[in-house]
Amino acid sequence: MIPTLYKSALHPREVKALLKMKLNGSKFAPSKESLKILAEKLDDADFCCEALNKVSRSFAIVIQQLPGDLKQAVCVFYLVLRALDTIEDDMNFPMDKKLKLLRSFHTKSYDESFKLSGVGDHEDYRILLEHYDKVTRFFKAQAPHYRDVIVDINRQMGEGMAFFAEKKVESVADYDLYCHYVAGLVGIGLSDLFASSGYEKRDLKNQTALSNSMGLFLQKTNIIRDYHEDLFSDRTFWPKEIWGKYASQLDYFTHNPNDPLSLQCLDHMVSNALNHMPDCIDYLAMLDNQQIFRFAAIPQVMAIATLANIYHNPKVFTGVVKVRKGLAAKLILGNLSLKATLGYFRRYSRTILRNSDPTQPFYKDIVDAVEKTHDKIAAVLAR
Repeated sequence: MIPTLYKSALHPREVKALLKMKLNGSKFAPSKESLKILAEKLDDADFCCEALNKVSRSFAIVIQQLPGDLKQAVCVFYLVLRALDTIEDDMNFPMDKKLKLLRSFHTKSYDESFKLSGVGDHEDYRILLEHYDKVTRFFKAQAPHYRDVIVDINRQMGEGMAFFAEKKVESVADYDLYCHYVAGLVGIGLSDLFASSGYEKRDLKNQTALSNSMGLFLQKTNIIRDYHEDLFSDRTFWPKEIWGKYASQLDYFTHNPNDPLSLQCLDHMVSNALNHMPDCIDYLAMLDNQQIFRFAAIPQVMAIATLANIYHNPKVFTGVVKVRKGLAAKLILGNLSLKATLGYFRRYSRTILRNSDPTQPFYKDIVDAVEKTHDKIAAVLAR
């Protein structure tokens, strides 16, 4: 706790938020009991809530603040996709069985007998699959319009994951398509859930391009940040079309983190992600419900803050660079508004631009992305 407070020492509101989270720990913290024990004693709904806390604490906190039945629908949506992602990520799962299951996983949606044992690279993920019947029953308790969305996104994502289980990410087009399957579809599905709930305009479900960009912005940020972890887990998603301009092997960067070519490659990857900022601004400006807005905006603010933190930062190649926990606490506990969100985008994008090298070939791309984002911000604020 002390090191975390120290990092936020120059940000009093973050310190206040961290202390508030600490004092209200029981409200935000997952149960101290193992998920395996909880599975034996909790009903389906409570188990799913605790499972969400275990597998994604920060995401769970924001979901809990969603309105009405949308809270449960998004919870089960996340758990279904977490289970699918667990199957994809397990490098010890035989490929032939993995491909078959990824493509057919959506057909298990109503099958209460379906469970998996010994699959997953994290204990809580394995337990989730071992007690997947609880997720299935919780899913079946949701309204039909929610269930239809979840099954459809599950089907598309499973097909995409199976496709990329046998194909490497070589081109930028591959990179965009992979991110669409694993994250863009999440954005599209969430928009459909929001529209189906009645808390947002029905037209939101038709904003597939903007919804896709919301997912791609988050996923690309995670892929860039997780370079080192993914490299040593034998799963890499940096497109060769970009990194191949700077090295003959992807692991060159981890052995030469301060090499100008390594940093140029990192900056190039960040510049690619920045192209999605204008769409994110357009999407967030469309949302009417404040609780849904916060749910959508908080991860986006964390993403642009992360990009500003990892830009030209050699530590990306030797570990994981994260934003201050105080910022996350402040966003989660605060009443994040559209105006404040736009302020974060303006601030962090300016930081990236300020640290950019005008001699680099992708510098114009960074300038264009930042200028378009600032133009969008100005237009939204002028409404």
